Amino acid sequence: MPGLAECQSLLRLLIARGDPRAIPLAKGAIDQYLDAAPVSARGRGLRVLQRDALDQHLAAVGVQRSFAETVDAYITGKLAQE
Repeated sequence: MPGLAECQSLLRLLIARGDPRAIPLAKGAIDQYLDAAPVSARGRGLRVLQRDALDQHLAAVGVQRSFAETVDAYITGKLAQE
């Protein structure tokens, strides 16, 4: 899946930092992945990203946990649009 690994790496980094000002960067990375991915792979890729964000959420505390929840909610919205 094009861009999935890059998007996943960036989301992990952003979640680890937990800076709420970086939420637009996370959303932008997800949107860029969707723009680059074939239509048939988008839903599967989003679920991979969501599962990873949920794993990060379970291991996180404080702002990192909140950031992971925000990423999860954004992905959930994108999945609903697919």
